[in-house]
Amino acid sequence: MNGFAGEDLVCERGARIVFTRLRFAVGLGGALVLVGPNGSGKSSLLRTMAGLLAPLAGRLTWDGADVRGDPFAHHQRLRFVAHTDAMKPTLTAIENLRLWAALAVSIDERSTGEGNADTRCRHALAAFGLAALAEVPARYLSAGQRRRLTLARLLLAPSRLWLLDEPRTALDSDGAARLDAAVAAHRQGGGIVVMALHGGPYPDGARFLDLADYRAAATC
Repeated sequence: MNGFAGEDLVCERGARIVFTRLRFAVGLGGALVLVGPNGSGKSSLLRTMAGLLAPLAGRLTWDGADVRGDPFAHHQRLRFVAHTDAMKPTLTAIENLRLWAALAVSIDERSTGEGNADTRCRHALAAFGLAALAEVPARYLSAGQRRRLTLARLLLAPSRLWLLDEPRTALDSDGAARLDAAVAAHRQGGGIVVMALHGGPYPDGARFLDLADYRAAATC
């Protein structure tokens, strides 16, 4: 199958098995929604998918090939947005995006020049309704505006896989609609989205993975 998949994944955190024998598959243009109660392992699974947490057992594949065979390629194909916002409060909104853009693009893409990078940053700000706040230091942004700025990172450089942990946190209806539009456009271009959500609306045609189904059996 072309796309992203996991086979018999086991995750251990703090000497506790969070989930076991977990399997999933999502094809190009697809969306996978992670659901389940707090503590069921949604964030741990996303970190595992991003290569930030090694599974105790099992494997992840991209187009059928184990991602451990080329971890750099896997890192380059994904964008991971955690449930907390990571930014430098003393930098303006666009300065934060410029910093993220410099980290996101490949060496070959850097040859396109700084002006192109600035255009991408301003496009990302506009897409999330932040164009008028480009020169405002991040410390003065509201929680919802900081979340929009964090999500704007997704648009800075091409990627195949978006991993989003509770991306609607602190967003108002307009911010959520802008996120949904970005997700839809990413999928229309053949991208894959995996996102942890506590409630709808859900992406059209999304598949669901309930982490509660993969809890390890309790032992006495």
